[in-house]
Amino acid sequence: MSPEPSGEPAPEHRESAFLAVFPRIAQLSTAITKGRLVERATDEAGLARDRPAIGVLMTLRVAGKPLRIGEIADRMQVVGPHVTRQVQILEKRGLVRRVTDPDDGRARLIEATGPGEEAANRYVTYLLGWFTEALTDWPRQDRDDLARLLARLADDVTARLARFDDGGDRTSGA
Repeated sequence: MSPEPSGEPAPEHRESAFLAVFPRIAQLSTAITKGRLVERATDEAGLARDRPAIGVLMTLRVAGKPLRIGEIADRMQVVGPHVTRQVQILEKRGLVRRVTDPDDGRARLIEATGPGEEAANRYVTYLLGWFTEALTDWPRQDRDDLARLLARLADDVTARLARFDDGGDRTSGA
């Protein structure tokens, strides 16, 4: 199969290349699930019984600022009532608090407390340590390439899925 005039592989080749990788993605997902990696990291964070709540803390950590419930829900790709329940659990445990939105005094933002930030940091530290150990024998260039390509994949998939919300991308070829 020859490349298209632009130097890019023909669409059929791109699809077959992805089909070769797709089972490996499923294998990775299954291995992480069976290995209970997320549960172990959640235990390390001290949130064993509140596993869904770590998503709220991680969303706040990544944002680096307090967020409204709706913003948290959007970033987690869940519905608002789910986030509200998790925030209530986290509030009772002293891991988040509601603060006034400086741009709109009527609105409330959710921010992590010191203990909430510490729990999120323990979670991240556990995961980073685990993956660092798993990749310890990889050459640095391979680790850098993996990080770059995973970031690109996440960005491209997220952007493409956002088009569904915008009413576009109805066919697999769009």
